[in-house]
Amino acid sequence: MLDATRVINGTYGYVYHNGQWLTNIKTAEANVEITKEEIKRSGTRWTAHKVTGLSGTGTISGYKVTSEFVELIGQVADDSKGTFITELILKLEDPESYGAYRVRLKGVMFDKIPLVHFEVGSLVEEELPFNFTGYELLDVIHAE
Repeated sequence: MLDATRVINGTYGYVYHNGQWLTNIKTAEANVEITKEEIKRSGTRWTAHKVTGLSGTGTISGYKVTSEFVELIGQVADDSKGTFITELILKLEDPESYGAYRVRLKGVMFDKIPLVHFEVGSLVEEELPFNFTGYELLDVIHAE
């Protein structure tokens, strides 16, 4: 039977950039899409599949508190500078769950420069979609 206390609570999710906890982040998501090609085989109606590629995408979003990422991501608009490429660490660490772990995202490149977005009477939030070219699972804890 499910022990409800072991369900992972997203309140204990963290995002780190350059070792700094980004306390303003409210949501984080990272996924790897698996690209496959269909393989037709003789003697069967079943179509098999061959993995031919991987594509990592994600998004972090939260309260706007600085313009740090505008500056970092925006360096791509300066012809004398290159694209901003970094790493992020996403961590889930609910003290009651068995599923605590960290994911290191490698080769992170953001998809847009968040120049300005606001609504009168509302807190300013920003969303930063990105892609990445590798990951590593760290400190994985399994159920006993």
